[in-house]
Amino acid sequence: MLPALFVAHGAPLLAIEDNDYTQFLHSLGNEWQKPRAIVLLSAHWESPIQQVSDAETFETIYDFGGFPEELYRIRYPAKGDSAMTEEIMALLKAEGVPAEADSERGLDHGAWVVLKLLYPAADIPVIAMSVNPRLTPAEQYKIGASLAPLREQDVLIVASGGTVHNLRELRMIGRNETVDQWAVEFDKWLEDRLLGWDTSSLFAYADVAPAAELAVPPYGNEHFIPLFYAMGTADREKQAQLLHRGYRYGNLSHSVWQFG
Repeated sequence: MLPALFVAHGAPLLAIEDNDYTQFLHSLGNEWQKPRAIVLLSAHWESPIQQVSDAETFETIYDFGGFPEELYRIRYPAKGDSAMTEEIMALLKAEGVPAEADSERGLDHGAWVVLKLLYPAADIPVIAMSVNPRLTPAEQYKIGASLAPLREQDVLIVASGGTVHNLRELRMIGRNETVDQWAVEFDKWLEDRLLGWDTSSLFAYADVAPAAELAVPPYGNEHFIPLFYAMGTADREKQAQLLHRGYRYGNLSHSVWQFG
């Protein structure tokens, strides 16, 4: 049975960079047997109703601006899997989660940057799913739990976001090598609660975690919440493992968590 992953997608530049983090993600794609399919929940696909992709072949979305032209030439033409989409829709319906199939939307950079680093050949079917920042963490966790049976079918579930993601606090140039202490403290708090599977504290992170208002600003919680979807898929095992953690631009976290 494959685990679920929470993967920080960082800045789009990761798609063309060679550093410790990109090398780690390249190697991570070889850790397990080749997945039958990949279900990916991206922070950059928000919807009040759960969306599940039903694309034949995905277009590549460039949902960013001002980056090197090389980024805009990248393609990740993954295929979809309609049978898997139908199975996901059935799993969600069984848990009372309203959902819609979407045959139009391509893969945003929260999806294709991660996928390109993990599986550059784009030869594994992909089903993309939206996230809903307006749900409670418990509700997001429940949606993840509904997807757990897929892991028993050699399906890799990947949630793409970032544990510390505050664009207003980034230092893209200049003094960016020193990591802000508030980012480290938040990630350490998160690590302790995830390893202890302390859902009560985690679901109340906004009120109890140190520097939560900086690490997960109210206007940007869509990058944090994919963690709860990934975590929910391992509700039966309740096992978490930190695979990688680093920082760029002063506080942007490159954390990878494995669940199950």
